[in-house]
Amino acid sequence: MSSPALKVLVLGSQIFAEEVADLIGETPGLELAGFVENLDPARCKTQLLGKPVHWVTELASLDEPVNLLCGLGTNRRRTYVDQVEVYNLPFATLIHPTARVSRTSTVGVGSIISVNAVVAARTTLGQHTIVNRGALIGHHTQIGDYVTIAPGANIAGKCIVEGGCYIAMGAVIIDRVRIGANSVVGAGAVVTKDVPANVQVVGVPARIVKEGVVGR
Repeated sequence: MSSPALKVLVLGSQIFAEEVADLIGETPGLELAGFVENLDPARCKTQLLGKPVHWVTELASLDEPVNLLCGLGTNRRRTYVDQVEVYNLPFATLIHPTARVSRTSTVGVGSIISVNAVVAARTTLGQHTIVNRGALIGHHTQIGDYVTIAPGANIAGKCIVEGGCYIAMGAVIIDRVRIGANSVVGAGAVVTKDVPANVQVVGVPARIVKEGVVGR
């Protein structure tokens, strides 16, 4: 007999939360239980996708066991996860059935591996990281906590992407490159050398266009 599906509450009730809900519905072993709002109490007065929207403090008094999964695609993800830690609820990890994750690689708790994403051999993904549709991550690469890898991004082997980075749609990072913490790689950029922390790079080859960045 198979184990019962994990009931999952999605943190957030905006557009990306609906995308996460869709992925939950397509992933065996997970079941959408509802959403959790922490900014606008008015959003809790109506359902979303036929499921309840709970106010964040309700996590202290739920009637059934649930797991959490953060449905924010920005650096506010870290803030929200920190906020709910007080409730001591476990986080789910979502790997869509069309994704390919090497059996030699590891995926941190709370992370989301979306449709047709690929994680190659001996690679490590941190906690609460998002690997979006069709993104590719090469072998022996290290991805930190709270990283967002947008659709179609391609990160080669032996790279290091430190925590809090945002790798935008279609960006390419060649092999053995390090992206410093909280930096943003713009859409379509081609990164050919190390990127320091807290900057934004764009273009081909990628160049720094902004400093003092705190992620996205």
